[in-house]
Amino acid sequence: MAKAPKVQWVCRECGGDHAKWQGQCVHCQAWNTLDEVQGVPSRGRGTAGWAGERSAVTALSEVRLEEMPRRPSGLKELDRVLGGGFVAGSVVLLAGSPGAGKSTVLLQVSCALAEQATVLYITGEESLTQLALRADRLELSRDRLRVAAETRVEAILAHASEEKPALMILDSIQTLHTDDADGAPGGVTQVREATARMVRFAKQTGTVVILVGHVNKEGGLAGPRVLEHMIDTFMMLEDASDNRFRMLRSLKNRFGAVNELGVFAMTERGLREVANPSAIFLSRAGTPAPGSLVVVVWEGSRPLLVEVQALVDDGQSSHARRLAVGIEANRLALLLAVLHRHAGLALGDQDVFLNVVGGVRVAETASDLAVLLATVSSFRSQALPGSLIVFGEVGLSGEVRPVPQGLERLREAAKHGFTKAIVPKGNAPRQAPEGLTVVPVTTLAEALSAAGFS
Repeated sequence: MAKAPKVQWVCRECGGDHAKWQGQCVHCQAWNTLDEVQGVPSRGRGTAGWAGERSAVTALSEVRLEEMPRRPSGLKELDRVLGGGFVAGSVVLLAGSPGAGKSTVLLQVSCALAEQATVLYITGEESLTQLALRADRLELSRDRLRVAAETRVEAILAHASEEKPALMILDSIQTLHTDDADGAPGGVTQVREATARMVRFAKQTGTVVILVGHVNKEGGLAGPRVLEHMIDTFMMLEDASDNRFRMLRSLKNRFGAVNELGVFAMTERGLREVANPSAIFLSRAGTPAPGSLVVVVWEGSRPLLVEVQALVDDGQSSHARRLAVGIEANRLALLLAVLHRHAGLALGDQDVFLNVVGGVRVAETASDLAVLLATVSSFRSQALPGSLIVFGEVGLSGEVRPVPQGLERLREAAKHGFTKAIVPKGNAPRQAPEGLTVVPVTTLAEALSAAGFS
């Protein structure tokens, strides 16, 4: 006789299981994030002595290596983030804030791919009329795209079995519900079970399944954290309220590089690719201003030129402010301590504000040297040349450390007309790119001297 389903409590932030409800998750320490989940009913037999079907065990060297065919999406920036295109049987999760353009870009991709293969677009948030109006506004071809308004998982799978699509889009996963799970759509139980059904369908049929996810008020993926572990690729479409550019970032990819970045521009006819992202982030003023400097950062598989701006001002209170946008605030505090210790520049009574232009988030340490030089430039009201490019990691002892892909960064700078580069000695090439003078440095003091600070 089958036993009753076992009740579990799952954290919606990290996916951790708990035997009973409690205020704080023991795994991620988050408060009030446990939701009740009905477990799978037991079949009344243990796993010991199990004689059912099982997979074969083999040596890893005997596994056949097959090239994974990819289907281009029609957007090169999207293909870059995916790792070259869609892989058959993969499950892709696309998340972003409301109005970022998730449905727009997926509708563009769907209409383009529908000319080559069967594409099924399932909408759970909009009516078919709304979907058709958006396609008409974007001037997309609607003749071959198959659409349905449905939120029940069983009905969606029935449609997919009939249509046999190469690509299926579900907009969004928070609206789906299955008869095999309790709870309202969007809850932990429903989202997890619906995703599991879709993953199983994708692997069995080779269909590419794209799930649209919501973003919570903190900017992260809404719903259970376990959802990220179930899918193959997780992409985030980032936008700023005052910016017409959208950045598509890969946060997980089993078939390509992680942290790959694609840049799009929102236009009246949908999202358009930005072929040269560095150019849009370098729209600087004609006259160099103090506190402004360009750094070459590495995003995924390509270099990107971004402008770092620093503003140092007299403190207005007993506690100096440290505010950073686009760079981790703790990293800024650490670099200011290095500047005081190894350059003798005390900013304890100064407010320091730092901003990376264009809404770009810089996670790597190659921007350390640019941050410090921009800060000194603002503090001394001394503008740096507009043709200067800088990159390098700064250690706690004041040394300037090399960073990966140094030559590719220099080539990107030379391509955009920069004539002087201050870089770590370990990144100095044997032959500099044409038109670019490379100044290698080993310490922060040498870098300050090379930039013209006595």
